[in-house]
Amino acid sequence: MSQERRSDPETGFLLYLKTGNLHPIVGNHMDRRELVKLRNLLAHHLGNNLKKVEGGTTCLAPLPDVISDRQACKYCPQKQNCAIYNKALETDPVGAPQQPFLELESQHLTQPQLQYFSHWVLLCALEARTMEAKGGRRNIWLQSAQERERSGGCLGKMLRTGKVTTLAEDVYLHTFERQGGAQALTGLNVGERVVVGDQDSKFIAMAAGYVTEVCGAGVSCSLDRDLSKCPANMVFCLDKDEGAGGLSTHFGNISKLMENSPTSQRLRELIVDFRLPQFIDSLSSVLPRDAKDTVANILKGLNKPQKQAMKKVLLSKDYTLIVGMPGTGKTTTICTLVRILHACGFSVLLTSYTHSAVDNILLKLKKFKIGFLRLGRAQKVHPDIRPFTDEHCRAKGITSLTDLEHLYNKELVVATTCMGVKHALFSRRRFDFCIVDEASQISQPVCLGPLIYAQRFVLVGDHQQLPPIVQNAEARTLGMDESLFKRLEHHSNAVVQLTVQYRMNSKIMSLSNKLMYEGKLECGSERTASAVLQLATRDSVEQDLELFIGQVEYLSWIKAALQPLNPVCFLDTTKVPAIETVEKGGISNQIEATLVHAVVSLLLKSGCKAADIGIIAPYRQQLKTISGLLASPAFSPVEVNTVDKYQGRDKSVIIVSFVRSSLEANMGELLKDWRRLNVAITRAKHKLIMIGSVSTLRRYAPLEKLLTHLEQERMMFQLPVAAHEVLPTTFL
Repeated sequence: MSQERRSDPETGFLLYLKTGNLHPIVGNHMDRRELVKLRNLLAHHLGNNLKKVEGGTTCLAPLPDVISDRQACKYCPQKQNCAIYNKALETDPVGAPQQPFLELESQHLTQPQLQYFSHWVLLCALEARTMEAKGGRRNIWLQSAQERERSGGCLGKMLRTGKVTTLAEDVYLHTFERQGGAQALTGLNVGERVVVGDQDSKFIAMAAGYVTEVCGAGVSCSLDRDLSKCPANMVFCLDKDEGAGGLSTHFGNISKLMENSPTSQRLRELIVDFRLPQFIDSLSSVLPRDAKDTVANILKGLNKPQKQAMKKVLLSKDYTLIVGMPGTGKTTTICTLVRILHACGFSVLLTSYTHSAVDNILLKLKKFKIGFLRLGRAQKVHPDIRPFTDEHCRAKGITSLTDLEHLYNKELVVATTCMGVKHALFSRRRFDFCIVDEASQISQPVCLGPLIYAQRFVLVGDHQQLPPIVQNAEARTLGMDESLFKRLEHHSNAVVQLTVQYRMNSKIMSLSNKLMYEGKLECGSERTASAVLQLATRDSVEQDLELFIGQVEYLSWIKAALQPLNPVCFLDTTKVPAIETVEKGGISNQIEATLVHAVVSLLLKSGCKAADIGIIAPYRQQLKTISGLLASPAFSPVEVNTVDKYQGRDKSVIIVSFVRSSLEANMGELLKDWRRLNVAITRAKHKLIMIGSVSTLRRYAPLEKLLTHLEQERMMFQLPVAAHEVLPTTFL
């Protein structure tokens, strides 16, 4: 394989597992033959790691036979995984026993724990197969640059321009331009991960990194290798990296959970065996005497459920679950909890799945002058938090191992994403508490990572909102979208619910109460409950409309949509009619998009700020259609996005386009999800406008319940025939 790409003499490296030393060797024919045979065996088992059994279900396939060589296995880093896999999946319970030295690696595990291991390895393998089948990395090896560019997600014929700038250790900023002309670049967006190779596919995956800027015919990328040493005339191609989504982290965390150590054993008892979490009887034994006044002052600013959450965490010996219902101040609660734990002298590991969620909490902590260390690449961190990153601190003058150790140990609070626990700090340090934000959106294996490094943990989330994203349908059916938060929630003594919300007015809140929360949500103040949208020029806009449109039926729905005292409006397009279209890019509804454009235009004319308006649609093709209609500068502050992107955020006005409008029975999956609908209807503070075909949407169980409630409360308004054609474009 090496000779196919390089003309220099074939040299390989021999790695000694015992010492970690690499030795260059020149291979002969027999070496090459055995390597190719080994490669073929490996490729076969990687490609056939799943098999179908009776009934059409999928299970894990056996691996090659276990070698019975104690010396060969002694220094293998996969020895434990090999032994557990063999015992859980391949050893006949009544057949021959495992090799004694392999039995030692797995004898500490019970049968339920082995089943948990095999179950999650299967789910991860299913998910990995789907991620890889999307193309991405596979196509980098199997297709030419021209073929990949035609299918999208690749930029070919790129030349490196300008100097390479070193941004940080192992981070280099490169700029590329299209060879032979200023052709506009499409297919890559800022923030996407890319793999860089050469145009002729002789040098594959030379560097990887992220797109930092796309401008005309040029693109800038921060890469993990300096490509300035390559020939100046080398032609590159940039491929979007749609790999297996970090599933190696999933496997690694499951493996750590199975280790024969006191920490892993305790976590297995809690997570796999469902041991009841324990609590201390009194706070007096937890709070240091000199911290009591500080803690009392911090607690003054909290409502009753938030205070209960603080107490529950302080009394816990194992874990606490905090249910953060929409608008209940989840980030504020976490920030306050960190302040209290810090005042008591406890060390805290603060984590979440996304960088933005971690930084949102740190931005609040920064205001209270709480010291913390932020781990992670500086370019992914909020600019105001970068001075607190270890990269920034190291650059300021760490000259010895003692200085480095002091840097990593001096702060009680350390923050990183769940994926960031591979950092060297965690090989030396343990924490009193681990707090995981967005816990209900994180898959179990990823969530396990940070928990291994703490004595107690706090999961903050709400399983009635967005679940972990799972691409493989079978893995989802088998439970991969069950978060650790959901798994542990049945221990009600460990759960505290935040029920007092400060986001939605009472009418908008009533939808979520009816749909999901059984009336538990309540407004934090009368001001929140009665807040409505302020539209200073609404009256004059309505007067102008009356001149343009004579018929009352064409005015009534517009007046209803603009009326501040109608915080919730569902605009039914059944009579219009607004029919969906299915294209290669996905599902869209042009007439609904036109109506969204009309409503946004009328809101702006009535005095609403563009930045206060958010638009949600379940299908990306519809988002593209709406964005196309809102292309002028006046609309640029209006945010158009999916439900997932709006999780944890809000706007004064939210407009939801449901898109689906068809007589066919095929309904798709997105609108069947109660949790997605719950998030969509709880983003608005003052006004929620929903647009859709009631006759179609009634076929979806969650929407049927919502629509019935809207009808009963007289929040639904029927649009007349061709309503989208009545408003003159000159007026809009």
